[in-house]
Amino acid sequence: MNRIDKKLKEEGKLLSIYFTAGYPSIDDTVNIIFKLQESGVDMIEIGLPFSDPLADGPTIQDSSTKAIKNGMNTNVLFDQLKGIRDRVSIPLIIMGYFNPILQYGVKDFCKKCNEIGIDGLIIPDLPIDYYEANYKSIFEENHLYNMFLIAPQTSDERIKKIDSISNGFIYMVSSSSITGSKNSFSAEQINYFERIDKMNLKTPRIIGFGVGNNQTFNTVVKYSKGAIIGSAFIKNLHEHGIDSIASYIGSIR
Repeated sequence: MNRIDKKLKEEGKLLSIYFTAGYPSIDDTVNIIFKLQESGVDMIEIGLPFSDPLADGPTIQDSSTKAIKNGMNTNVLFDQLKGIRDRVSIPLIIMGYFNPILQYGVKDFCKKCNEIGIDGLIIPDLPIDYYEANYKSIFEENHLYNMFLIAPQTSDERIKKIDSISNGFIYMVSSSSITGSKNSFSAEQINYFERIDKMNLKTPRIIGFGVGNNQTFNTVVKYSKGAIIGSAFIKNLHEHGIDSIASYIGSIR
């Protein structure tokens, strides 16, 4: 069974953390993964930095820019992750835009992920129909899950389509805006959470965008299996450094 499925079957609400590989420093990637696991995080999304991250807010954009300047790229990331499964047992997901994956070669990228022990990918700009027609078999051959995103403007028809071919979880984006943590959610967002919850989808949902503290975490887990935190975690890294990871994760729950 895929490690993502195993984690989703566990009792309780999940906390997934996104961070940008190669930030704050080029050699921090693996150390951050170790510290996140030690802090009790359920899943980790490793961000593959890209020069034009359209869906990301200023915090993640800035971390991507700095990571690229530090020398992070696909080959460096794969080199850093060699042997990661000797010490890390929780699900690891690579999140990034399709261009670097296409440049590397989709087959080679997926094969490398499988060799390293990556459990799945999140590729926000890879359309579901294009994935299904061209790449689904490659992902399956390499035992990789591909998690799709839904947002408030996603039609019910599209959501049902995504649900029908999804494995792992559906990444439920809390708003139509770019990434970035907030202190609370609007009534409109709560209505959206409730609407999707009532659809009784077969695939578990994890909510991201706008989650960054205990209050927002506790809100979204009422309507989903868990929460994804990215911008707020990266901001904490910037302000307080890697040694603050345990205390930050502790403050969320």
